[in-house]
Amino acid sequence: MPFGLTEAQVAWFGLTFGVGAFMLYMVFIILQLAHESKAGKFGTFVLFLALGFGFIGFIAKGIIKWMLGGH
Repeated sequence: MPFGLTEAQVAWFGLTFGVGAFMLYMVFIILQLAHESKAGKFGTFVLFLALGFGFIGFIAKGIIKWMLGGH
């Protein structure tokens, strides 16, 4: 593996930082969509609720895993 990392370390890095960066990019896309459609405050909230709902599950999974002591 590159840089002397194991496959598990590369997978952890990709899942943690890669998906996190992708989620930030998706937030930017949702904000741009809300701005271009002139959605207003409530419309922006609805867009984030509908399109960003998967973020909550992914973040909750990490928090629950951390609270239970998993790696």
